[in-house]
Amino acid sequence: MEDIHRKRMEKDLTELQSLIEAHFESRKKEEEELIALTSRIEKRRSERAEQMRIRTEKDRERQNRLAEEKARKEEEEAKKKAEDDAKKKKVLTSLQFTGYMQRTDKRGGQKKQTEREKKRKILGERRKELNIEDLNAEKLRDKANELWKWMYQLEAEKYELQYKYTHQKYEVTVLRNRVSDHQKNSKGPRSKRGLRK
Repeated sequence: MEDIHRKRMEKDLTELQSLIEAHFESRKKEEEELIALTSRIEKRRSERAEQMRIRTEKDRERQNRLAEEKARKEEEEAKKKAEDDAKKKKVLTSLQFTGYMQRTDKRGGQKKQTEREKKRKILGERRKELNIEDLNAEKLRDKANELWKWMYQLEAEKYELQYKYTHQKYEVTVLRNRVSDHQKNSKGPRSKRGLRK
């Protein structure tokens, strides 16, 4: 009886040891898997952070490149506009002073001299001195806009005067031709035709 009980105890002890060993083996395996999983997560997190850093750096470079390109274009446009404005101003000054003064000088006379003085006086009133030494950037921008509007107005007036001059010149030419035709026709037997219409 005691022998049977002893064998049963040995069998139970063996099974218990087997269960303990299996438990520790399973626990060890789970810990290894957990360590591997943690390692993979950390590696993935590190790779993700590196990708984000590279992307952020590329975005920053792209933004800087776009900003530089925009600044360069704005500078070129401003330079071109300044050159165009300078050319227009030069042309206007040449037309206002050189052309008119040369015509009046050729005609001569006291009356023309008076007209020249009036012209100089008007131009002197229109030509305002630029006091821009103490102006900041915003006021300089406003001043430039004001001058541009003024120049635009002068260009419009110039266009209207040119159109009026061309139209009057055409009318004078037509009237001269009519007078010439009338004089030619009034001398001969075809005087009944009268003026050309």
